[in-house]
Amino acid sequence: MAAHASNTKRIWTVFVILSVITIVEVLLGIDKPDVLFHHDFLSLSYLNWIFIILTIVKAYYIMWAFMHLEGEKSSFRWSIVAPMFFLIIYLVCLVLIEGDYIYDVLQTSSYRWIF
Repeated sequence: MAAHASNTKRIWTVFVILSVITIVEVLLGIDKPDVLFHHDFLSLSYLNWIFIILTIVKAYYIMWAFMHLEGEKSSFRWSIVAPMFFLIIYLVCLVLIEGDYIYDVLQTSSYRWIF
């Protein structure tokens, strides 16, 4: 009869990694360093890029740990992760484009009352 190994170390490792990423996000959100907040890349501040990247990393790691993808074949992992990765990027792009449009309308248009 096979004995089941304890997953305590694995649980704490996942907890620490996700906690560190979350703490970094929260600290950056509270502090908002000027060098990251007031400089842009592709019409988006470096700070927002960092948040997007850290969120994608957290989502990937959650899938890796809690969906038990680390033990699966590479092709199966990519069949799950790749569509989610591209859909998240697509959603972020749509939200940013729409948000920029609404911001421009609220700042410069006479149609502000619609929004």
